Amino acid sequence: MLRRPLAALGACVFVIGAALVTCTGGSRDGAPASVFATAPSASPIAASATPASGSIPDGYRIQIPRLAIDLPIAEGDVQRDTVDQQTPENFAFHLPGTGIPGKGSNSYIYSHARRGMFLSLWNAVEGDDVWISTPDRSALHYVVSEVHPRVPPADVVWVQPTPAERLTLQTSTGPNREDPRFVVIALPR
Repeated sequence: MLRRPLAALGACVFVIGAALVTCTGGSRDGAPASVFATAPSASPIAASATPASGSIPDGYRIQIPRLAIDLPIAEGDVQRDTVDQQTPENFAFHLPGTGIPGKGSNSYIYSHARRGMFLSLWNAVEGDDVWISTPDRSALHYVVSEVHPRVPPADVVWVQPTPAERLTLQTSTGPNREDPRFVVIALPR
């Protein structure tokens, strides 16, 4: 029952990853600081049985202090970001159909690998603090638990719902559609 929507969502993520890779111009300031587990994990913190997903409301923001990432989060648009390749600058984007941060499932957030955006995500290490500010001014605290610097574009397991709260952060690694994606997992503290 969920197989078709997940396959379609996976195809969208593949195209978004390819578009972000294409739009970055391929510049890279440095290699990732470390690599951890090879498969995604779920948080040990229990969540509700029905993951909350849908469009992210205005007023969310992502901050990773050590990496100097501080961006508003807007709802992604598959047509704009992949087909038209017009992904706006200076935002992080929530992948449509994935969980909303703080609602108990996998929230997939992506941005360009550019300065002032997610370029410094390449330097993420286990233990980095990630903060999500919500429209009601709550602060959700996560900690990086996994860093995956070379995820094949066709690997769509990262967008699937999880039984517990998790952030999946993604950026590109190069200018070509076949270049791997850079994926970071953060779990609630």
